[in-house]
Amino acid sequence: MLTNLRITEFLDELASTSPAPGGGSVAALAGALGAALTSMVCNLTAGKKKYAGVEQEMKTILAKTEELRKTFTDLIVRDTEAFNKVMEAFSLPKETDDQKALRTAAIQEATKEATLVPLRVMKHTVDGLALAKVVAEKGNVNSVSDAGVSALMLYAAAEGAALNVQINLSGINDSEFVGWHADEVISILRSCKIKADEIREIVRNKMTPA
Repeated sequence: MLTNLRITEFLDELASTSPAPGGGSVAALAGALGAALTSMVCNLTAGKKKYAGVEQEMKTILAKTEELRKTFTDLIVRDTEAFNKVMEAFSLPKETDDQKALRTAAIQEATKEATLVPLRVMKHTVDGLALAKVVAEKGNVNSVSDAGVSALMLYAAAEGAALNVQINLSGINDSEFVGWHADEVISILRSCKIKADEIREIVRNKMTPA
């Protein structure tokens, strides 16, 4: 399985002539990295006497970020699987009119599925950024830069996933499907940018000497 590869093996596969894994899987990986960093800050906060007042909150957030990490990790694989289904649809026979119609329908259906996977990545980044903001505000100040990097990775995941949604939408003929999800992308990106900017400001303020 893709997620069982060593880092160097994954990078080799990514750099190869194979089109998958590609940008969609990398976007999901960025989300997983961001969630893992938020978990780390929670772990470095809970149990510290100085942060006893937020210990339970950090433990609650930790459970949520670990669940997010698992979700993003699963989406790394799902994105590649969805892309492969699109390629399989394109390889269907097209000798007769019936075959052409079946092939076109299969391509459209597979492309829709390939659109929804990165869209899921985007939706989860909204949750991840909300949790990262709390951790940046209340977590161990010695790890505030890690909370900042978490936000950057989650925002990169959102932007990267958005590109994958948009390129897939360009090949879909269902105007209602395209219009609905195109608007959704814009809305999610707007929310993510606001959250990422807020976290960046929190991190900068905490890193600035009094």
